[in-house]
Amino acid sequence: MAKATELRKGKVINHNGVPHQVMDMQHRTQGRGQGWVQATMRNLDTRASTVVKFGSTDNIEFLVTENQRLEFSYEDGQNYVFMDPETFESTELGEDIITEEVKKYLVPNSQYDFLLIEGKPVELVLPASVELKVTESPEGVRGDTASNVQKPATTETGLKVMVPLFIKEGETIKVSTADGSYMGRA
Repeated sequence: MAKATELRKGKVINHNGVPHQVMDMQHRTQGRGQGWVQATMRNLDTRASTVVKFGSTDNIEFLVTENQRLEFSYEDGQNYVFMDPETFESTELGEDIITEEVKKYLVPNSQYDFLLIEGKPVELVLPASVELKVTESPEGVRGDTASNVQKPATTETGLKVMVPLFIKEGETIKVSTADGSYMGRA
């Protein structure tokens, strides 16, 4: 057991019997009183976030975690199949880990990092950006050259992105996974 003051962003703890990942934490103190730690945590089972206050002397249990890089192979109905590039073992993951938000950025033959607790994947960690091929994009209107004019484009994963007029179907673009915005050509 560790003290609450040892909490750090990114660590995973056992809180009320459920794994929670610390998203943010602040150590606070009052004049004469004892300090406390205020942590924003995400429940790794339900994906809900919550703010919890711990006394600075409260005991918490850190869970042993590891990261593993897996390559996305294909989607098989409701499951998503990933392969370990070193051992060639395949892992099927369901929609409890591959959420609607994550699906938009999954590209076959690309590698993704997973957070594992006791050898079991609990969360897919998206990279800062992904490269997606444009499958549908209307032609830009001639003479429509005001600065920063954009048009809608649909990528291979179904993600809709606003892109500059010069982007055409078949081009590969770089998209931010934080907000789904166009970052440039790949």
